[in-house]
Amino acid sequence: MTEIIARANKFKTRVDEALGDDELQRALSVIRGGFVKKRLHARTACRDFENLSNKAVQIKDQTLANLDYYLEIFEQNVNKSGGHIHYASTPEDARSIIKTLCRNEAAKKIVKSKTMVGEEIGLTPFLENEGIETIETDLGEYIIQLRGEMPSHIIAPALHLTRGKIRKDFKDAHTNLDENRLLEEPKDFVSEARAIMRQNFVTADIGITGANFLVAETGSTIIVTNEGNGDLCEVMPKTHIVLSSIEKIVPGLSEAAILLRLLARSATGQPITAYTTFSTGPARSGDPDGPENFHVVLLDNGRSEMVGGEFHEMMRCIRCGACLNHCPVYQAVGGHAYGSVYPGPMGAVLSPKFQGQKEAHDLPRASSFCGRCVEVCPMQIPLTKMMRKWREKSIDNEAVHSKLLMRTWAFLAKDPVKYNLMLNLTLPLLSRLAKISSIAKLLPAANAWIKHRDLPEIHAVTFQKQWRRQQNG
Repeated sequence: MTEIIARANKFKTRVDEALGDDELQRALSVIRGGFVKKRLHARTACRDFENLSNKAVQIKDQTLANLDYYLEIFEQNVNKSGGHIHYASTPEDARSIIKTLCRNEAAKKIVKSKTMVGEEIGLTPFLENEGIETIETDLGEYIIQLRGEMPSHIIAPALHLTRGKIRKDFKDAHTNLDENRLLEEPKDFVSEARAIMRQNFVTADIGITGANFLVAETGSTIIVTNEGNGDLCEVMPKTHIVLSSIEKIVPGLSEAAILLRLLARSATGQPITAYTTFSTGPARSGDPDGPENFHVVLLDNGRSEMVGGEFHEMMRCIRCGACLNHCPVYQAVGGHAYGSVYPGPMGAVLSPKFQGQKEAHDLPRASSFCGRCVEVCPMQIPLTKMMRKWREKSIDNEAVHSKLLMRTWAFLAKDPVKYNLMLNLTLPLLSRLAKISSIAKLLPAANAWIKHRDLPEIHAVTFQKQWRRQQNG
């Protein structure tokens, strides 16, 4: 977690690095050509999408208003099915609980499906430091594990990588790989990873998965995948541990069905993912497969404080990633620039809460406030409004010159006479300076702007003055 905080503090440096990385820019182009177009097609094809979205918002709001009740119902039904619930207030608590469960099983090897909560608490490096071999089985997560990196996207962890880089990583890690094997197509990488993973599924002591939803009425957990690795993590090892956060709870199966219809369409543009798996306790008598032990670890990590507060609506998030895919800032710099487990607009709201406002104060500023994230969010989360709240909160921590600039602006903006006088004096000068790029770079903050984009044309005459001239003929 210390590393994550340090990365967040270097946001501006990482943005410059990302914008200057041609290979990363090529990799990021898949967002605009893939996720965005597929989501639009899926959204258009689903005629009742808007109605589903409205229902989903009502479901989550009603659930969050009675969160303690549904968590109790969920716990009762998990216990009834033979499973066990563990509550973790902090990441440290969650890691400690999972460590104890591993020690109780004398576990030496763990296979793990993709879980953002696992990334949030730094689970994989923690277990490896404890001497427990932990293998990421999602292809994207496996690739970044080989590289020792964080995910750059919540649904496509290795989105930032080109095939050339992945090919080199595979050849470096898989020493028995035939030198003549080209690994050109996605199926080639999948086949190579599958050959490694199959033996791990068979020999693992524990399987760890996340959960997209928790169903109170049945005590079930739900995961959605396109690779099937999550299913194998659940049924092959002796013990299955589900790591989830408390807001993933939904009342029943009918409510879960509505949210599932929104999730895949918003995330990958699919009507439904290849695998949608429900797990309800350990294997029962007569079941052909399944774990002997079933544990659910529920993480809070500040979420209960968000319920009913100014960031309450963020708790509706179903982690589809649509806001990332459509964000022009994310499209330009990728996920690693944010230095946070949760990048993009959603991360700009969550990271200051989870990591601390001081450590992540730059992230709410990483937005053009164009509103695309709000427009495509299936849960209708007002992301720009909440980013603005974090900006307001950070004013007290600003440098003296920033505070003086804001106060000066407020002083002028409140008085039309003073404001117009200021415009009439400064606009002609700025208009001339903008035409001379070498001089424009000397203006405060201008160099950071025009380094990666054109300086917009500045008109010497205000719109109001032009309007009055036109009205006067």
